[in-house]
Amino acid sequence: MLEKFYPDAQFDSVFDISISYLKSLGIKGIIFDIDNTLEPYENEKPSVETLNWLSLLDSSGIRVAFVSNNNKSRVEKFNGELRYPAYHTAMKPFKRNVLKAMADIGTNAENTMLVGDQMLTDVLAAHNAEIFAVLVKPIRDKTGLFTRSKRWIESLIIKRLIKKGIVK
Repeated sequence: MLEKFYPDAQFDSVFDISISYLKSLGIKGIIFDIDNTLEPYENEKPSVETLNWLSLLDSSGIRVAFVSNNNKSRVEKFNGELRYPAYHTAMKPFKRNVLKAMADIGTNAENTMLVGDQMLTDVLAAHNAEIFAVLVKPIRDKTGLFTRSKRWIESLIIKRLIKKGIVK
């Protein structure tokens, strides 16, 4: 059961995920979390670096969608000119909006990955949808009680996985 919380791959940043790596996995679509995955919470719009990364994905034939637990206003502002399929208030770790995003970008479980910064929402949502889960380090950790609580639970899960020999 704990394995569902552990990512299939980990990177320091989304920008460390190479096109050759994606192609080697047969990835045709990526579903991104937004906050603390692509941009810090306080950035309403994508940075130049993020825009360039998304453009590289587009030019490589990799489709993109956003699935965020944040509100409609936040997701619409971020996605504004990009116009990718985007879901707000997604209720991750539930898979419903992940599956909708996959349908929108024309991919399936074998060729889609979800990239996010949280085990309890993003990784679990990916595994619930039976797709490849990538965990990136949070760009900037929120200091709120709810986020700190989730990070604490994540650390307990990792310790348990290490103890069981599932991860090192």
